[in-house]
Amino acid sequence: MIELDGVPELVEPVLIAAFEGWNDAGEAASGLISHLETAWKAEPLLALDPEDYYDFQVTRPSVEIVEGSTRRITWPTTRFSVARPPGLERDVVLVRGIEPNMRWRAFCDDILSVVRELGIEKTLLVGAMLNDSPHTRPVPVVASVSDPGLARTLDLELSRYEGVTGIVGVLQNSFENAGLSAISLWASVPHYVAQPPNPKATLALLRNAEDILGVPMPAGDLPEESKAWERGVDELAQQDAEVAEYVRELEERKDAADLPEASGEAIAREFERYLRRRENDG
Repeated sequence: MIELDGVPELVEPVLIAAFEGWNDAGEAASGLISHLETAWKAEPLLALDPEDYYDFQVTRPSVEIVEGSTRRITWPTTRFSVARPPGLERDVVLVRGIEPNMRWRAFCDDILSVVRELGIEKTLLVGAMLNDSPHTRPVPVVASVSDPGLARTLDLELSRYEGVTGIVGVLQNSFENAGLSAISLWASVPHYVAQPPNPKATLALLRNAEDILGVPMPAGDLPEESKAWERGVDELAQQDAEVAEYVRELEERKDAADLPEASGEAIAREFERYLRRRENDG
């Protein structure tokens, strides 16, 4: 078990975590944690020892020059930070890591040990995956949650995915087995524009995380960056007739699939979310 020394007692802390690698298409998920760390001025808490979990020939450390002359090595690892969002009487623990190369179960045990030490009972894991969603439509976000009642309460679109998983899926399972409330959110990133960053997917994760946790999250420049990103992809697509035609096919498929969902009840739910976000942004 990891012992935490000198860490202040936190108030009703919740956890938001993301991991680079397989779970992080377009760096949309890790981008959310980075955005919140900056917006909330998060303070570092601790970092796991990377020696047990990373093959440094696969996930290499990096070197940087500090103050013009000193070389500093940064090792790949998982770092915890904590923030008290303005106007909120509770703490948020942010975790940004890299999917480990080995010993996943021990890695999850270490994360769980820190979560228990900090008194965290609610956890949200965020990820992003490549999909055939068009960049011109709202970013699809699906959730994975073991409690059907909680899913209904939060009005979550549940993931039906079966297949190989990453550290997000394994860690969520570890949290659930330990009796913690654990939800994961997955944003769909268009596979034909997979290179990072993807501010539109990051913004979609932020909005959904805000709804689930009831924690106001500042969007900052993400809305403007999302519009600029979409315009840039539009311009690239228009330069290639085959890509443009493919995008139109995806749009038609998406619109046809979404049409049955455009009910009065669904519209009312979206309007309620919009009003909550306006209140939070205000």
